[in-house]
Amino acid sequence: MRKISSYILLFLFLLFPFLLKAQITQFKDSIIQISGITMTADSLRAIPAVSIVVQGQGRGTISNSQGVFSIVAFKGDTLSFSAIGFKKKIYQIPTDLQGNNFSMIQLMVEDTTYLPVTIIKPYPTREEFEKAFISGDIPDDAYEIARKNTQAAHMRALARYTPVDGREAVNMYMQKQAQSLYYAGQQTPQNIFNPLAWAQFIQAWKRGDFKRKDDY
Repeated sequence: MRKISSYILLFLFLLFPFLLKAQITQFKDSIIQISGITMTADSLRAIPAVSIVVQGQGRGTISNSQGVFSIVAFKGDTLSFSAIGFKKKIYQIPTDLQGNNFSMIQLMVEDTTYLPVTIIKPYPTREEFEKAFISGDIPDDAYEIARKNTQAAHMRALARYTPVDGREAVNMYMQKQAQSLYYAGQQTPQNIFNPLAWAQFIQAWKRGDFKRKDDY
């Protein structure tokens, strides 16, 4: 009896590699790579961003901008195709497919959803709308903004306190250089007795050019 058991164990030990190889071969044969493209059923237009999911396994992929996709699954699995604006499609991989590669074209039908009519009102009653309209702060339009920006007082304040840019600084420097060269070797004339200078001074004083910065 013990001798027979030893023969059986030896037979199973010798047969085990063949059984393991057969299982591995069957496992490899059951894996398949699905490659394809998703398109519209009416115009055969490629559908991008289609979600392809293997049901019950939590695995999936998304078609690219040309609608092309590729996914690895088992023969007999069920693929779910879903996209916004299209009806959901279900495809079951046949178990009798030959080889480990399969190409397919999945056509999808556009799904139109009609929503009920909805009326949106900003205010529940007319009285509340009138109250909000009267007390609301209406922003200035482009014309009013331009009018405020071109006021005389505003322009004078900007001209007085805005620093000069590079071009203005160069022009001022060149004018001073030209003036110093023009009166080189002689005394610079004084404008204290110049009536035009006095007139300009009086106009600037009336405009308020000599007021302090705190007044603005």
